[in-house]
Amino acid sequence: MIIAGGNGFLGKHLASCFTALGYQVITLTRKRGYRIGMLHWDGHTLGPWTKALEGAAVVLNLAGRSVDCRYNIVNQYAIIRSRIDSTKVLGEAIAQCQNPPAVWLNSSTATIYTDTRGEQPANTEATGSIGRGFSERVAQQWEAEFWVAATPCTRRVVLRTAIVLGADDGALPVMARLARWGLATPQGDGRQWMSWLHIDDFCRALELLIERPDLEGTFNLCAPQPIRNEDFNAQLCQHYQPRWQLAQPKWLLEVGAFLLRTETELILKSRKVVPKRLLENDFTFRFPTCSLALANLLPQLT
Repeated sequence: MIIAGGNGFLGKHLASCFTALGYQVITLTRKRGYRIGMLHWDGHTLGPWTKALEGAAVVLNLAGRSVDCRYNIVNQYAIIRSRIDSTKVLGEAIAQCQNPPAVWLNSSTATIYTDTRGEQPANTEATGSIGRGFSERVAQQWEAEFWVAATPCTRRVVLRTAIVLGADDGALPVMARLARWGLATPQGDGRQWMSWLHIDDFCRALELLIERPDLEGTFNLCAPQPIRNEDFNAQLCQHYQPRWQLAQPKWLLEVGAFLLRTETELILKSRKVVPKRLLENDFTFRFPTCSLALANLLPQLT
């Protein structure tokens, strides 16, 4: 298994999971210096790392600059290029293989769907409404680059992944820390939907997609039950029981995002997505509800 951009939260969990399943995992990293199980690449150009793709069972691309930043022109360019360039060069490397990888899984994001408010139906792979903002355009360009790659002998899967919750890294430890400080209140009006996925189910979903040669195309990677922001924060509040609660109106979030050099879209956009194709292919979630996921993860943070 080759994991491009595998040094982060998701990549480390996947490397551990698939090593336990018997895979030899090689991570493509921008960090220089020899380390066992890692190869250097720059995410843009072909190089010696391409030899590792020969005969590989799986290529998984997780590469992409963090979106936790201000969306100025410089950062927008870096976000787009990091995703498009890494996908393009992987496609070129696979196309040159004498014995190409069996399957190529490429990251995308559940943020590709439009802001879905109220009681509107959740977005599925077949009927989801694609948005037109910056984040949605990034996802569309990302996926378009993936599908134009000339890799006819390699099965391909797009991973439209929601927020993945884990105890050791990612978004949840940050959310939990804010909850302890009294910021477990609704953000904005709190009515926005949040699609999410437990890290264990994320790894298990990829295991299914890899082991089933009949599965290809686009998959939503999220739990089957989205939750509203106000309900998610209420569960954090119930667990941590902070001494005080601070309101988080939209104007205050905008000020905070500016000071922290990030964007309020990350918490205010309503993401209502369901994993229709996973469910149709008999995937069983260990953590189908957010209450089950938080009951499992939050005690590991305290």
